[in-house]
Amino acid sequence: MARTPSPPEDDSADDAGAEAEKAPAAKAEAGSGRTKRLVTGAAIGIGSAALVAALLYANLSPKPDKC
Repeated sequence: MARTPSPPEDDSADDAGAEAEKAPAAKAEAGSGRTKRLVTGAAIGIGSAALVAALLYANLSPKPDKC
C-alpha cells in the first residue's frame, strides 16, 4: 500500500514554485481525458467486432453430413 504524501512542515516555499508545480499536473489531467476517450473508443470497437463475429457465426447454416 502506497503512503500518501504529507505537506512540508516548512512554509517558506515561494508562490512561483507552487505555480510551476501545478502546470504539469494540469497537463497530465488534460492528457488523461484524451487517453480515457481513446481507450473507451478502442474498447467499443473491439466489442463491436466481437458482436458482429458472434452474429455471423450464429447465422451459419449447418452443413449436411458427408456419408
